[in-house]
Amino acid sequence: MLGTEGRHIDASAASAAPKATLPAEALLELSVVIPCLNESDTLGICLEKARMALSNNNINGEIIVADNGSTDGSQAIARRLGAHVVHVAEKGYGNALMGGIAAARGRFVIMGDADNSYNFAEIPVFLEKLRQGFALVQGCRLPAGGGRVLPGAMPWSHRWWGNPMFSFMARRMFHAPIHDIHCGMRGFTKALYLRLKQHCSGMEFASEMIIKASLLKAEIAEVPITLHPDGRRSHPPHLKTFRDGWRHLRFYLMYSPRWLFMMPGLLLLLLGLIGYALAMPRMVIGGVTLDVHTLLFSSLAILCGYQSIVFGIFTKAFAMRQELIPKDERIARLLDLVNLERGLIIALIALILGLGLLGAAANQWRLASFGDLDYSFTMRFVIPGVTLTAIGFQTILASFFLSILALRHR
Repeated sequence: MLGTEGRHIDASAASAAPKATLPAEALLELSVVIPCLNESDTLGICLEKARMALSNNNINGEIIVADNGSTDGSQAIARRLGAHVVHVAEKGYGNALMGGIAAARGRFVIMGDADNSYNFAEIPVFLEKLRQGFALVQGCRLPAGGGRVLPGAMPWSHRWWGNPMFSFMARRMFHAPIHDIHCGMRGFTKALYLRLKQHCSGMEFASEMIIKASLLKAEIAEVPITLHPDGRRSHPPHLKTFRDGWRHLRFYLMYSPRWLFMMPGLLLLLLGLIGYALAMPRMVIGGVTLDVHTLLFSSLAILCGYQSIVFGIFTKAFAMRQELIPKDERIARLLDLVNLERGLIIALIALILGLGLLGAAANQWRLASFGDLDYSFTMRFVIPGVTLTAIGFQTILASFFLSILALRHR
């Protein structure tokens, strides 16, 4: 059961929180972690609800308030109500949570905001799913997942555009089985959290958790909850719509090299090859002649597409090496297949072909006594020659760079 004496913990080095290990004295079943920054308006209400949820359901747990530098007396409120106060010096929603979770002694952790928008009386619903074996239990405020948003609880742009869009992206890009990725009330096992090795210091901490858990193929459940209007009156919400929205989008793209680099690259490469197939024989479609200008644009598409694909492989290899994402067997096999030596052979073939075509174009100029040329004919050698030469040179650089990424430290 929840104790009546609060304790003071210094977690000023929140950046070290992801490296924490499960403490030997972790005998509690549940830790409730609440991030806090000047939440005196509503913190007491949230703590009372959490305390009653633990007491009324005989849950062996603790309540932790991860304070991020409050100046309104929130710490005193937390201690008076028996919560454990963790001071986190580094600013940011993610930093506060990392500091609080690092101090948690429970096998399970349930987190929720201190603005009274989440009803901590719903803790048993999350805990029951965790007891069933799910590693992550995500709350869902949106009707798509059975949730409910009370009038005035969520801005129109968040409810009908931001949250549904980002949740759809999470399902499509990372196969996350959720409908509300930004819900701040969720439960998870401490063991899963330690596997995730989270780094994000801001609001995108919540997205990072869902995305990494999905990539690790953790067992994820979703429970519907009700979102209440923000109960704070002394200051506006900490969330900044456009700033935090961009940070979330940026994080999604950085964690999905396939969608950021590979898919656009493959599309450009395909368009370029189609352009070559139509322009090399100088086809006329609907009265439109596809000539060397089409060939030039097609080469641009091929070069950009190839570069994008190479950057996708770089990013995936680096992220796997740094354990930012789980190992992708397809990329691992590709890296084993395309080693430095094979890459250099491919590059050499492209260079020989490219320089050969450029040599043929130079020879045509020689045969014309270095005078005027039939550009429609000559450029059919020059443009592919330049393209292949550039691809060959890029492949040499890419092969060496991938080999550097593959070096292992002792």
